[in-house]
This record gives sequence, structure tokens and C-alpha cells, in this order.
Amino acid sequence: MELVINYISILGSFALAISGALTAMKKRFDPFGVLIIAFVTAVGGGTIRDMLLNGKSVFWIDQTSYIYFILVGTIFAIVFQSKLYLIHRPLLFFDAIGLGLYTITGVQIGIQYELAAVNCVILGTITGVFGGILRDILVNEVPVIFKKEVYATVCILGAILYLVLYRFEVMNPVLQFIPVLFIIGLRLLVIHYNISLPSLYADERKKKRTDK
Repeated sequence: MELVINYISILGSFALAISGALTAMKKRFDPFGVLIIAFVTAVGGGTIRDMLLNGKSVFWIDQTSYIYFILVGTIFAIVFQSKLYLIHRPLLFFDAIGLGLYTITGVQIGIQYELAAVNCVILGTITGVFGGILRDILVNEVPVIFKKEVYATVCILGAILYLVLYRFEVMNPVLQFIPVLFIIGLRLLVIHYNISLPSLYADERKKKRTDK
């Protein structure tokens, strides 16, 4: 279980590092700024998760391999940025991959610590979304999670799916693959079809009805 979590988490950090680096380059940061944004995006959610758990050290301090994968992800984004932009909305694509991988990592760690199901879902969501929140704050943008866009909801649904599969004793690697692919696929569908949560504000609801 521990080995599986590490592999999934490393892949997540690589994908989120690319997401962070692309965001920083879009803002025309210098190379050091690109690296900092990539690093914060990749480790932000996992760091907060580990700080919330008693007796757990921060993962990237104990395992320096994460730092190397983040560096590789950043360099990859810098070197291949022109080719990456051939992908439709590459930033959101890599963010979706990281979101799926990190959310499931958080849920798995919650299970390891014998947390209640609702806390496992919360821990998975924190792990998935907080790197992106910190990234957006540092580049002076409103974090996606605070907009109407469906973001954290995707993590919550994927985390619940993982717990259901775990309860029915579905074996690895299917137990990991299905929820991860579910989160990535659902997030990409949300982006493609511009699906958003209902507005709380009357003027926006009125405008939407008028547009119809």
C-alpha cells in the first residue's frame, strides 16, 4: 500500500509541477519564479495534508525523490512548452491529472490513519486542490476553487468512489485506476462543456435567464 501511494504521489507531483510551470511561464516569470511556482503547486496540498496528521512528517522532506521529479517536471515544461501548447488547454490538462492522482493519495493516507470516511474525503480533497490554490494566489489570480467552476466537487466524488470500491474490497490496481481516471475524465468534461455550479447571486441568475 505504501509503495502504491508513493508511486501515485510522485506521478501527481510531476503533473502538478508541469501545471505550475506553465502557469508561471504564461505570467512570464523568470526561471527561478517558474521553479518556485512549480514546486509550490506540486507539494502544497500534500504538505498541508501531512501537517494536519499527528506524527506524520512532510512527505517531500523525508523523500527527496519528489524534489527531483518536480525539477524534471519543471524542466520538461520549459523545454517542451511550445509542443505542450499544441495540446488543447495544456495547463488544465496537467492540472486534472495531478488533481486525480493527489486526491486518491490523500484518501489512501486517510485510510492508513484509520480516519472516518468523511475525513478521508476531506483529506483527499485538500491534497488535490491546495497546490492549485497556492499557485493561483502566488500568480495573483482568484483560485479556481473559489469560482463557479466545478473543481473540488470532482475530488469529493472521486474520493467517495474510491471509498465505495475499497469497501467492496476491489483489488489493486483497479482500486486506484478507476477513481483516478474518474476524476481526470470528469474534470476534463467539466472544462470542455463549461459546466459550473449554480450562482448564489440574483443578478447573475437573471442575466443567465435573459441570455437564454
